[in-house]
Amino acid sequence: MTDVDSRGAGIRGALNTARTARDLIRRGAGYLDAAGLGFFHGTDNSLDEAASLVQHALHIGYDQPGEVLDRVLTDVERERAIDLLERRIATRKPAAYLIGEAWFAGLPFLVDERVLVPRSPLAELIEAQFTPWVNPAGVQRILDLCTGSGCIGIACARYFPAASVALTDLSPDALEVAKINVVRHGLGGRVNVLQSDVFSSLEDQRYDIIVSNPPYVPRDEMEGLAAEFRHEPALGLVAGDDGLDIVVRILCNAARHLTSSGILVVEVGNTQDILVGRFPDIPFTWLEFAYGGDGVFLLERGQLEQHQAVFEQAASARATD
Repeated sequence: MTDVDSRGAGIRGALNTARTARDLIRRGAGYLDAAGLGFFHGTDNSLDEAASLVQHALHIGYDQPGEVLDRVLTDVERERAIDLLERRIATRKPAAYLIGEAWFAGLPFLVDERVLVPRSPLAELIEAQFTPWVNPAGVQRILDLCTGSGCIGIACARYFPAASVALTDLSPDALEVAKINVVRHGLGGRVNVLQSDVFSSLEDQRYDIIVSNPPYVPRDEMEGLAAEFRHEPALGLVAGDDGLDIVVRILCNAARHLTSSGILVVEVGNTQDILVGRFPDIPFTWLEFAYGGDGVFLLERGQLEQHQAVFEQAASARATD
């Protein structure tokens, strides 16, 4: 018997006696912890992860009253929840892939292994309509670069109901997922999905807000990431030796695609220190978030134009490496 089989047998034996969903969640969390799983994709602890899996298996919505968790389970319901917990341990897939859904900015999105699992602190900024950096009433056009599932741009469309939004990505697979999510949220009239290598397909289009969560993981760091990240598309994570290949291209070209008062907002996560080291004289505004998260910078069009030569030099140097 393999380790996975043995572990699964132990889980099933222990959880078969659980009478309620609440009991399954509590016991299941203990097994997720014991298996050494990583929690990086929408939850940051075993209890929330177990809750998401069990509630999905039992069709218990997050908006249902707490007493639903104390209802006595049928054998079929219990087996369905245990199966999902076992799959999480055996495969190391993020719970969102097993469920087929993730939430971002209060909205549900279809996700699978064609796209990254939504988890950006940008959700908080979108919910605040990018204030105080823009006047929400004046925002007419928004661009979501490297859109993946489309969650950032679609959330922008929801919080800016008068704006048109463009979602772009290099990956045809990711764009298929984004299109599904656009339809799911009924936004086909205002949200346009197109394939583009950063700005390559956008010609002379200009936007009031350009927002992006691009690939930013340095190549050598990918090897050290937890097993859960290996299920995500590498194209959405890795960006050259220092993680800045895509970010530099965005910095180099963003000004010509922004309106006069437009802003650029980009998430670079743990690559923040590398970016500052590469561009020590750029006046990045590093945003703070009440609910956690960092590594998100903001630049205004004027700031980008002022340092255009620096960005072009950096992009040229990378192109010749």
